[in-house]
Amino acid sequence: MKNQILIGCSSFYNSFWKKIFYPQNLPSKEWFDFYCQHFDTYEFNGSFYKFPTLKVFQNWYTKSPETFTFSIKVPKEITHIKKLHDCESLLHDFYNVCKSGMKEKLGAILFQFPPSYAFSREKLDVIIGILNYNFQNVIEFRHESWWNAEVWNSFKENNITFCSVSHPKLPQRIFTDFPLLYIRFHGTPRMFHSSYSTEELTEVSNTIDSKKKGFIYFNNTASEAGILNALELKRMNV
Repeated sequence: MKNQILIGCSSFYNSFWKKIFYPQNLPSKEWFDFYCQHFDTYEFNGSFYKFPTLKVFQNWYTKSPETFTFSIKVPKEITHIKKLHDCESLLHDFYNVCKSGMKEKLGAILFQFPPSYAFSREKLDVIIGILNYNFQNVIEFRHESWWNAEVWNSFKENNITFCSVSHPKLPQRIFTDFPLLYIRFHGTPRMFHSSYSTEELTEVSNTIDSKKKGFIYFNNTASEAGILNALELKRMNV
C-alpha cells in the first residue's frame, strides 16, 4: 500500500454486505473480526450519537488487531448542538477517553459540523482556540463557505487537517497539503448509496502521495457500494 494511507469504511455492521463481503453463514457477532482481516482502519461514528465511555473504547481496543487504527468522530453535542460554545470541559473529556481507551490505536479525531455552520472569522478562531494539538484533528465542513484560503492557511499554520469530501452538495476537491490526507466518500449523486466507478477511484489513487500519511473512508454504506469501493481502492494501492 502507498506508504501509510489507510483505507476503510465508516460502518461494518451491514446486512447489505452478506454474500457480497461477509460469508453467508458468518454470524454477525463475527463481522468485525472479518472486517479486520481485510482492513487496517475503521472510522468510528457511534461516538457522534452517544458520548463514549472508557469501557466502550477499551473493548474496541481489545477486540481489534495489534496494528489496527481507529479514527473517532466527535459527539454531535459538541459540533451540532453546542457548536463548540462552552465545550472546553466536554471536549477535554472526549479527548481523554479517546486517548485512554484507544491508546496507540488512535488515529484522527474527526469534527463534522452541520450544513448550517457557515464560515465566519469568529468561528474559525473558536476552532483554532479550542483544539488539543496533541491529537490529529480533522475538520469536516458541510457548508461551502469554508472552502477558502483564509481557512486553509490558518489550518496549515496550526497543524489542522481540512477534510476532503465527496458529497453531492460540496466541492469535490482532494486536499493533499494538510498534515493528513483525510477523505470521506459519502456517495454522489445519491448520498450514502451511490457507488464510485473504477475511473473515479483510479483518479483518487493517482492523487495519493507515496510520502503522505492519512485515511480514506467510505461512508456510502447504505448499500453494498461502500465495501466494494473500499476493497477496490485498497487493491489499487497495495
